[in-house]
Amino acid sequence: MQLDSAKTPDRFDNRLLAALPERDRRQILSSCEAVELRRGEVISEPGDRIRDVYFPTDSFVSLVTPPADYAGLEVRLVGNEGMIGTPLVLGVEVTQIRTFVQGAGPAWRLSSEEFGEALRRSDALRARLHRYLDVLMNQSTQLLACTRFHMVEARLARWLLMTQDRAHSDHFHVTHELLALLLGVRRVGVTKAASALQARELIHYRRGDITVLDRAGLQGAACGCYGAAEAMYEQRMG
Repeated sequence: MQLDSAKTPDRFDNRLLAALPERDRRQILSSCEAVELRRGEVISEPGDRIRDVYFPTDSFVSLVTPPADYAGLEVRLVGNEGMIGTPLVLGVEVTQIRTFVQGAGPAWRLSSEEFGEALRRSDALRARLHRYLDVLMNQSTQLLACTRFHMVEARLARWLLMTQDRAHSDHFHVTHELLALLLGVRRVGVTKAASALQARELIHYRRGDITVLDRAGLQGAACGCYGAAEAMYEQRMG
């Protein structure tokens, strides 16, 4: 949904755009639309041509592998630290990932054509997005190890912390079914992990509504991948 021109997603800036030189940032934003992303909205399916890129500000988006003989697995959660449409940086115009809105809110939207022109005009944008792609590749490798070796409870705690960061709130909504999809486990595994975190009074969970009660405790329950991924972003992106 496109927002009124008088409204802009300025509550939380997009960090990729905010770090650009002012001239480059102004040029890009002049071509962007301010849009409101709705929870559950599907941005793309595997095989779709990438028509737009998104720079979330106070929204966040899940990227999930296409289902085969399993339900799929979340490979990335993107908020105001990143962008949607990264294959275009490498000249790839078709996505192989399902992308949908996990947390509603505003974002900047830029057509693929305008984005390509922005890349040609701005050395700073190209350099920053190349670093961002490097971070994503390293984080993807880390995610593979996390999924293989870490317990569901620790992975759930990590995911809740990541979501809290991007929601900019202690309270957000996610169902059992979606958590099972995002973590690549059965619903019973999610139930046990969420119940354990709630028994420790780290979260309150009821009918998909989650409230983080003890962030420090949740960090202690999470696998070390949480801090490592964030530190990698800060180190390489600034």
